[in-house]
Amino acid sequence: MTGWRVLVPRGGPWGDRVAASLRSQGASPKVAPMINFAPTDDAAALEAALAKLAAGGFDWVTVTSATTVDVLSSHQAVVPAATKIAAVGETTAAALTAAGYPVALVPAEDNSARGLLEEWTAATDGAIPLRVLALRSAIAKPLLSVGLARIGHHVEAVVAYRTVGVPVEETVVADVAEGRVQAVLVTSGSVAEQVQKQLGPIPDGTLVVCIGPQTAKDARAIGLRVDAIADERTAESLIEVLVRAAQARSAG
Repeated sequence: MTGWRVLVPRGGPWGDRVAASLRSQGASPKVAPMINFAPTDDAAALEAALAKLAAGGFDWVTVTSATTVDVLSSHQAVVPAATKIAAVGETTAAALTAAGYPVALVPAEDNSARGLLEEWTAATDGAIPLRVLALRSAIAKPLLSVGLARIGHHVEAVVAYRTVGVPVEETVVADVAEGRVQAVLVTSGSVAEQVQKQLGPIPDGTLVVCIGPQTAKDARAIGLRVDAIADERTAESLIEVLVRAAQARSAG
């Protein structure tokens, strides 16, 4: 990957870590955040849910992104010792732990809402009904909350934040359009939407690499070409599949 220019669409600690890993592979990363997060449109509902959480009104709280952890921290949310936290994956679990929230459940196989739902009954010893607070983004599909309710649990689904697009620099748009970027990383359906909207159509010579099957599915649904898919929803897996794809292209 020596000399490869790679667009990293997320900033913050995650973007810095991915950029550092790419540099260690000889690549030249360009960190250009394409999404940001804004407060929920229904702040009263969120505040009421967090107050109920602090008062012991829930047996479980489900957290499906590291951004939700930021929301919990910014609200100084209190999670009682008797309330357990389920994280959708290792990245979210790490963010929770770093913020001082103990994690009781992380899917062992599939780091996704579907994976969490599949392992839920076994992990909770089949207890029904449980009182569950499901925190999510405004655009997230309600797969987890609907699935838990269908099993028989009492679920309160609350929007914790909104996702908004961030315009990238004109130089980034020009570099992609003119083929000066060898790969674009896609880390979520909302990022895929911004990539397609701001940079599409992506030139055939530029690899589009998605962080997992669901992100790839979301990307294809809006017309974004997908060239490679990470096996797991982790930065390490994303970089690994990019390196393999780059080597295959060089060999070809």
